[in-house]
Order: sequence, then structure tokens, then C-alpha cells
Amino acid sequence: MSKPRQIYKVIFLNNGKVYELYASHIYQSELYGFIEVEAFLFGERAQMVVDPSEERLKNEFAGVQRSFIPLHAVIRIDEVEKEGISKISEAGGSNVSAFPMPLGPGGKKS
Repeated sequence: MSKPRQIYKVIFLNNGKVYELYASHIYQSELYGFIEVEAFLFGERAQMVVDPSEERLKNEFAGVQRSFIPLHAVIRIDEVEKEGISKISEAGGSNVSAFPMPLGPGGKKS
């Protein structure tokens, strides 16, 4: 019995917009403060209707083998059973904001 393929939904901020992508592999990067996302999954649907947001993401990430996303831009990462539709949406309109965190380890030194 083979292990089912892992699918991750990654939601992050990029240039004032919220990106929602699906990928097979996510790692903590050797670059401090980044995660690595690779093996992007875009729906290969045989439908006549094309989602313009997903097509825009597909074109933006065409030819990208691996993407490095800053940790402070990540909103959420979920492991899901099946992939959904990747999309870009506006970031505004919410009364919830991220708690500010320092970028480096430690605190103030006196």
C-alpha cells in the first residue's frame, strides 16, 4: 500500500494581495527566515470555464522550480486531502492583523 501524496495549501501575502497556492513539497529553507515551496499544483481541468485568477498564478509561476517565501508573509499552511483552486484575492477588508514579531532571534540587549 503506497502512502498518499501530501498536498499543502499555502496562503501568503505578496504585494498587498493574498495568494493561495497548492504544492506537494514545503521545507524550512537554509535561507534564514524563508520557507521553500516546490512542486506547485495547478488544476488540469477539462472544463470550458477557466478561472482567470488561477490562470494568472499559473502564468506567474510557470517555469519556477522552487519559491522562497518570507516567514513573516505566510498567513497559513494546511495539509489537505485534495487540491483546490489556486487564487489571488485582495488583502483588505479584515479587522484581523498579524502580531508584530522581530525578525531575528533574541530581544533587546542592554
